[in-house]
Amino acid sequence: MPHFFIERPIFAWVVALFIVLTGILSIPRLPVAQYPAVAPPGIIISLSYPGASPDVMNTSVVSLIEREISGVDNLLYFESTSDTTGMASITVTFRPGTDVKLAQMDLQNQIKIVEPRLPQAVRQNGITVEAANSGFLMMVGLKSPTGEYQEADLSDYFARNVIDELRRVPGVGKVQLFGGEKALRIWLDPIKLHGYGLSVTDVVSAVGQQNVIVSPGRTGDEPTTPQQAVTYPITVKGQLSSVEAFRNITLKSEVTGARLKLADIARVESGLQSYAFGIRENGVPATAAAIQLSPGANAIGTASGVRARLAELSGVLPEAMAFTVPFDTAPFVKLSILKVVETFAEAMVLVFLVMLLFLHKIRCTFIPAIVAPVALLGTLTVMLFSGYSINILTMFGMVLAIGIIVDDAIVVVENVERLMEEKGLSPKQATREAMSEITPAIMGITLVLTAVFIPMGFADGSVGIIYRQFCISMAVSILLSPFLALTLTPALCATLLRPHQPDRSKGGCFSAWFNARFHRLASFYASGLGFVLKRTGRMMLLYTALCLALYAGLSSLPSSFLPDEDQGYFMSSIQLPSDATMQRTLKVVQRFEDEIAARQAVESNIMILGFGFSGSGQNSAMAFTTLKDWKNREGATAQGEAEYIQSSMESVPDAVTMSLLPPAISDMGTSSGFTWYLQDRGGKGYPALKKAADELVKRANQSHLLNDVYIDGLPEGSSLMLNVDREKAEAMGVSFDEINQTITVATGSSYVNDYTNNGRVQQVIVQADAPYRMQPEQLLTLSVKNRSGRMLPLVAFVTLSWNVAPQQLNRYQGYPAIRISGSAAAGESTGSAIMAMEKLADQLPAGFAGEWAGSSLQEKQSASQLPGLIILSVLVVFMVLAALYESWSIPFAVMLVVPLGLLGAVVAVTVANMTNDVFFKVGLITLIGLSAKNAILIVEFARQLMSQGMNVVDATLLASTQRLRPILMTSLAFTLGVVPLMLASGASDTTQHALGTGVFGGMISATVLAIFFVPVFFVMITRCIKQRRKGENTPRHIK
Repeated sequence: MPHFFIERPIFAWVVALFIVLTGILSIPRLPVAQYPAVAPPGIIISLSYPGASPDVMNTSVVSLIEREISGVDNLLYFESTSDTTGMASITVTFRPGTDVKLAQMDLQNQIKIVEPRLPQAVRQNGITVEAANSGFLMMVGLKSPTGEYQEADLSDYFARNVIDELRRVPGVGKVQLFGGEKALRIWLDPIKLHGYGLSVTDVVSAVGQQNVIVSPGRTGDEPTTPQQAVTYPITVKGQLSSVEAFRNITLKSEVTGARLKLADIARVESGLQSYAFGIRENGVPATAAAIQLSPGANAIGTASGVRARLAELSGVLPEAMAFTVPFDTAPFVKLSILKVVETFAEAMVLVFLVMLLFLHKIRCTFIPAIVAPVALLGTLTVMLFSGYSINILTMFGMVLAIGIIVDDAIVVVENVERLMEEKGLSPKQATREAMSEITPAIMGITLVLTAVFIPMGFADGSVGIIYRQFCISMAVSILLSPFLALTLTPALCATLLRPHQPDRSKGGCFSAWFNARFHRLASFYASGLGFVLKRTGRMMLLYTALCLALYAGLSSLPSSFLPDEDQGYFMSSIQLPSDATMQRTLKVVQRFEDEIAARQAVESNIMILGFGFSGSGQNSAMAFTTLKDWKNREGATAQGEAEYIQSSMESVPDAVTMSLLPPAISDMGTSSGFTWYLQDRGGKGYPALKKAADELVKRANQSHLLNDVYIDGLPEGSSLMLNVDREKAEAMGVSFDEINQTITVATGSSYVNDYTNNGRVQQVIVQADAPYRMQPEQLLTLSVKNRSGRMLPLVAFVTLSWNVAPQQLNRYQGYPAIRISGSAAAGESTGSAIMAMEKLADQLPAGFAGEWAGSSLQEKQSASQLPGLIILSVLVVFMVLAALYESWSIPFAVMLVVPLGLLGAVVAVTVANMTNDVFFKVGLITLIGLSAKNAILIVEFARQLMSQGMNVVDATLLASTQRLRPILMTSLAFTLGVVPLMLASGASDTTQHALGTGVFGGMISATVLAIFFVPVFFVMITRCIKQRRKGENTPRHIK
């Protein structure tokens, strides 16, 4: 193949240009993301049952649905939570790679089966099943800068005109509006009701009877009488559509014409459907909606789609309203990708500087400089067709690949140059000869480097997806590299390089000085190698010691899943005692806002009162704080700001503030750290479960490996118990249904039916007015009507008692559970934190068990896969080499080098105080191939020289010294290629360090140790083979 292209350089150019063209065309078509769709897809089932306690919600709603959905295909796990707001959600997580749309339909079908058994209020409010990631992509706010519109008006406008528009943006999974739309609220006055002898049930049924949809049909409809010639539709206005019409509903009327209207015993207004949330943006009341990505959607594309839709809608906004985007995670994604592209460019420049240093000819440097971009553009085309995106992982794969791609071209150019110099050949002849010498080595290196990445594709779970991203981008670049080295490079060498003229002095002063120094180094190396080859035994002992050091280093290296990244924002959850009202929470929130406002690095802050990722209620609030761009922060980090806020809020007496960083991958849960569920499998009951959880958390916080371990959820709180004496009530002629209706409506609120408000159907809700349901004693003064029409107060047959009850109940895999969150202690890794928790869990009382969820579950899978992957990679490389050399023993000379490269990586990472995370593992696997590469160059040449009749030691010495220059050059090119990763700063810097440090250390040790050890291995193995052959041959002669 090379000879064909040496004769037809234009053909070679056309092939290369074709690759470049397809690559350039595929760039705008490739989606851009921070990470690929790594997280297992999740589906959220949301339910509401106004006024219900968590216990009722759990037993009569959640457990019924869970029983039905537990058999859905590809289910990984499901978790549910219900709290005092009357809301419950079940999050169902599927195995990575599951088709979300099918899974969603499956769930909907299962819910349909159980729906008839659910309480009417739950069915009436609707059960939503949405495919969405648990973290928020962004928040969209609507505020009134002039203060003309109230929060209720803003919420209503948002619900009517914006939510559905946002749901239609591709990639949006769920839009969660904080602050509901409007509803018709009927606030009853129990004292007036008693005075007029009306019960709550009378009011509810009167409203229900007078606000109905009528379908009266038409006159003259078929079958008609023979004379009928016309037909008209009839309309009856049954459904009311204004507040005034509701006020005029008649409750009682006399023959005299006197009548009692709804307005006489209640305050009727257009209020909010739910008062559960309050939003404040930078200290000003507003309304906001959180946008959650649908699984596998592209963050940057979705965020820009949402912004574009908001820009369209801004044109029709009322004058005193304005959209804001107070919180957005997409800019970080964009920044981190740009940062990697920057690193990429720096790596290219460094690689070319190395080539110039060694070849000191612009023409020689120019050839690999043309080849690298061609190979990378070709990779982008393949990525587009295989459905991959431009993300941090594929970009890192390409940064690592730059050094490898340039290698093949360097080897070819260096060889052509050497032949032109030594034998005085013309460029064309030198290229021909060089290609016949070097093609087998190039094929060998390529096969080995590609083979190394094949096993990574077999990893499963989220880790498998991460590995496959690297795998495809590197393997494709590496496969394109030899293709170009055998087509474009020889064509370029034959046409671009100049023949050497014997009379001209070689290059300038610098190149003469450099060559002199390099020759001195080479001769020093040759004498050192001669010395080493005479002492192979001692070298093998040293090698054994190094292998033991590697084993010790790897096993003591702490593990983690992904490095925690400064993503430019942090979240804070504020928790007050369980009996705190929204007003008390607001005071704490204002204090928090004052603290935030004083911080120079903070750009914006949005607070949601009544909401928390770990549980909603009047006593909780959540803040999302966005920091300024890295350039304007004066060195502040998200971690530092979060710690500052948390410590400054510690002085607030009755509130607990936890400031958390987001997880490394936004789809993987809502905050960094670990998530563990303690399950009550033996049916021991909530008190026993709580006691076990408290003891576990107490022990965990004493451990030096763990930090901030806490029960993630709302604390227990006092609750009021109403005891109804049913026999006494019946004796007084009061049915239990009447008591139930009265209590439910007065304190819990009752959704009667719907009315049309400006063309939109909204709810009609009845509830006692605020002053009459503030104190427990007021409940007892409520009146009920007995069968003879007399009004009796509840106090006649209801008593009050106090007890302590959970404010929130969680279930995991269908068992009652308590969620425990925490993080590793400073300087410790998440891997050691997970092990520490498992050790503590062994001491749990009988009947309790624990399970991991979220990224902790994926991390456990990741840790268990590494040893298998490394062994598989080594095995595949060994088999490829055995096939190439047609020998089982020579590949050992190459394979024995691998531990030397890994040793350097472990040392570098240990010195930098980093952990064994997913990126380090990718680095290790890359190093297996790169270590083998240097060894192949030496072994391949030594075998060629031996086939020409040289003895082992001489052939090895000559091959090693001849190959020293390309080995040092390619290794330096690769090592300097990852230096920008090591020194990166700004967005996604910790990820870049995680990848760069290990590979840098490994490359240095692989190169320095390999040039001495490979010859030793080769000589030893060749001698062993000879002795075996002698041993095999001798006995035959004796016979």
